[in-house]
Amino acid sequence: MRNALRTAVVGTIVTGTVLTCGTAGATPPGPGVTGKLISTTTIGNTDYVVREVTVPPGQSTGWHFHDGPVYGFVRQGTLSHYHSDCAEDGVYKTGTTVREPGGPSDVHLGRNEGTTPLILEVLYILPHGAPYSEDVPNPGCDFQ
Repeated sequence: MRNALRTAVVGTIVTGTVLTCGTAGATPPGPGVTGKLISTTTIGNTDYVVREVTVPPGQSTGWHFHDGPVYGFVRQGTLSHYHSDCAEDGVYKTGTTVREPGGPSDVHLGRNEGTTPLILEVLYILPHGAPYSEDVPNPGCDFQ
């Protein structure tokens, strides 16, 4: 997966994308959650976006879903991943990958329950013009 993300970054840079920085688009993220736009390109009606997302210890991405599949590589820290049934569906440590299929049936939350910042390299494959994530209310879990 790491090679796939790097290939996507290199491929999008080579195809002439603009490199810019932005703030996190996760909804609603906890304090200090940031996102850095690495690369974006559009082919047909699909946007390919690579971002670096940082989640401080004790914070979360907020409840959300994506309009297309998302692939993440944990560069640092540990990601605890929860679905809308409030059950933890995975713990992803440094060097591992996570896949989110996308769509409103895939509501989830990422949390950093560790003591070091969580840094993710994320590839979004989205319909052209779609936001990085769609905000949803807490589905009834006793945590955010």
